[in-house]
Amino acid sequence: MGLSESLKSADLIVVGSGFFGATVAERAVSELGVRVAVIERRDHIGGNAHSYVEPTTGIEIHKYGTHIFHTSNAAVWEYANLFTQFNGYQHSVVTNHDGRIFQMPINLGTLCEFYGRSLSPAEARELVKREADLGGLVPSNFEEKAISLIGRPLYEALIRGYTEKQWQTNPAELSAEIISRLPVRYTFDNRYFSDTWQGMPVDGYAAWIKRMFSDDRISMHLGTDFQDIHSELRNGQVIVYTGPIDRYFGYRYGQLSWRTLDFETEIIDIPDFQGTSVMNFADVEVPFTRIHEFKHLHPEREVSPDRTVIMKEYSRFAKRNDEPYYPVNSDQDRATLRQLRDAAKAEKNVIFGGRLGSYQYLDMHMAIGSALSTFRNEIAPLLTEKLGEAN
Repeated sequence: MGLSESLKSADLIVVGSGFFGATVAERAVSELGVRVAVIERRDHIGGNAHSYVEPTTGIEIHKYGTHIFHTSNAAVWEYANLFTQFNGYQHSVVTNHDGRIFQMPINLGTLCEFYGRSLSPAEARELVKREADLGGLVPSNFEEKAISLIGRPLYEALIRGYTEKQWQTNPAELSAEIISRLPVRYTFDNRYFSDTWQGMPVDGYAAWIKRMFSDDRISMHLGTDFQDIHSELRNGQVIVYTGPIDRYFGYRYGQLSWRTLDFETEIIDIPDFQGTSVMNFADVEVPFTRIHEFKHLHPEREVSPDRTVIMKEYSRFAKRNDEPYYPVNSDQDRATLRQLRDAAKAEKNVIFGGRLGSYQYLDMHMAIGSALSTFRNEIAPLLTEKLGEAN
């Protein structure tokens, strides 16, 4: 079936094949038995969670940086397990500062290493309390909020430089909300996530998402831009749009600002480069923000024992044709977003969702949870109504 015929025969058009779009498409065929056409601008499915196996080493690469699945939402966990099993991987991160290694997020081990002495939980709490005293000042920006949480010495060493590189902005000019969820643990628990469930899909993200699209009633159209085929849709079709919401409206309300990432991937003839999957680099003199080493994500796999793959990550402001990662969410962005959301309400039969469609950063479990909720409360009722009209 050709593209035009596939589009016109579909009951639902899903724009984007990331976890939000994949969940909506899968639920639509499983629960309602409808036909779905998925439009994907890239040459692969899965959005930023896409992975592939590097052929010479057998190591699975996350094309857009390390993705760890984690959730405390039982419904999301149950849903994910319909399509994949997970290994027992527990994510931990270390930060390289001035040639020394520290655990992240900040925990009792980090504090003992940084201050060079053994600290009890009570002693560590008291030390951080002293160092975090702002003299009665209510934190109003990223820098002040970070200092109030961990103290100035730790902030200057482990947070400030990394933040400057990640956002290319003075931390004193960033919103306090960005760091408000920074955990500080007064135990030796160095797990990066404290969710009930976490791990890596045993056969990878690409295989997981491929199963979500495996029903014959889903047609997949890669390398296809929604803007190019919009005119081919028949009137009244339900559209779930997970692309950039400002692009949908032709940027006539303005362009939302994002941060993007650049990656440098290298195959190295050594068994192990850094001993962990992700290492942050806190010093501004180091141009990249972190290095990923993917073989550590799947210790259960047999891969090349003598070679490894690393990926250096660089952060910058996104241009119009770049892949957007993190919403900047400036005052201007929020004003533009209000206009876009008002315009979206007037788009009959179009539902916006996902990271790009909602202009908010969503972890994978959040995207799935949002998609399940949106399908149940908005998409399924609309599709049911449309199918009833057709009959």
